[in-house]
Amino acid sequence: MDNSKEKKLKLFAANVRKLVIEAVYSAQSGHPGGSLSSADIFSYLYGDKLRVDPLNPEDPKRDRFVLSKGHCAPGLYAALSHRGFFDTCKIKEFRQCGSMLQGHPCRACVPGVDMSTGSLGQGISAAVGMAMMGKLDGASYRVYALMGDGELQEGQVWEAQMSAAHYKLDNLTAFIDFNGLQIDGKTDDVMSLGSIEAKTRAFGWHTIMIDGHDFSQIEAAVEEAEKTKGQPTMIVAKTHKGKGVSFMEDQAGWHGKAPNQEQYEMAMAELDAALAALEVEA
Repeated sequence: MDNSKEKKLKLFAANVRKLVIEAVYSAQSGHPGGSLSSADIFSYLYGDKLRVDPLNPEDPKRDRFVLSKGHCAPGLYAALSHRGFFDTCKIKEFRQCGSMLQGHPCRACVPGVDMSTGSLGQGISAAVGMAMMGKLDGASYRVYALMGDGELQEGQVWEAQMSAAHYKLDNLTAFIDFNGLQIDGKTDDVMSLGSIEAKTRAFGWHTIMIDGHDFSQIEAAVEEAEKTKGQPTMIVAKTHKGKGVSFMEDQAGWHGKAPNQEQYEMAMAELDAALAALEVEA
């Protein structure tokens, strides 16, 4: 990845992180931790990879994206708004009565949302169905999904993975946001996942381990997935919960908690400084 492209994506991600904090603070509820850990994945997909058109969000030829961990809607909404699907000022309406931006993504309400999600495990199942339909139709679009590592404790996730491998859905690429934390603490303490890499390989997926905050690694993994035939691809992205806001990083308590005014100002000051540093880079 060349420097100009990497800088563009870092700028996209910095803006996504600011919008995440703005959304959750405005609502005084929501899930900042996993939205921030996933921000670089959202930014690569919506800032570069996905063949989508904000002016034609229902284009049948578009790539599809399913946020299986639907509680991280602030991250998805931030990426969609920054890409131009709706005005960024609407972010402040997150979780407000009558707003289209509810706590979990709604396909019927939000331009660019391909699947309503929230109940963990169901999003990856829907993505498998989309990929299967693409195969049956001979369509060129690709399907992407994003799961949380805590979500892997749902049995439905593994049924979906088994189906994707059985039907050789090589048009499907899924990410796991592997930050090691969930609402009740460390995933290893709540319900150990063992080796995610070994499990996904055993379920028939081409599996790639990456640093989920490194755009070059994200891009290389997605390109490898596109070249992989006869298997779906799982990209296990090692991340830090709350990435980008120092006092939220690697803290399970920020899974589903809104900052107060002082914390909001601290977070935005950090993110503004990071954005400003990127903007002045040669």
